[in-house]
Amino acid sequence: METTYYDHGSPADRWERAQLFFDAKDYASAARVLAGLVEEVPEQTGPRLLLARAYYHSAQLRRAEAELRIIVERDPVEHYARLMLGRTLQRQSRHEEAERHLRIASALAGDFPQE
Repeated sequence: METTYYDHGSPADRWERAQLFFDAKDYASAARVLAGLVEEVPEQTGPRLLLARAYYHSAQLRRAEAELRIIVERDPVEHYARLMLGRTLQRQSRHEEAERHLRIASALAGDFPQE
């Protein structure tokens, strides 16, 4: 199998490259790098969360949702993944389903309504 630019180098090199693409708002390229990295280190939350964010920003909402659900299933108190899942569901017009995740994210962040 031929090595491409997206999967060339060590995991640390690819992580750095993915972050550069993401920071440059080249979300599709960041996702290409991160997809391979997540396959290689599926237990790590950081690459999977950045992959979900890259999918979200490149309007690949079903893919973002799938990655976020994996994170939330593994770590139900991962606040940012909950928030992103809620926002991803909102963008898919699944507002009722989104509300649950947004409420949980808000509670985990300590954002309680003032009475």
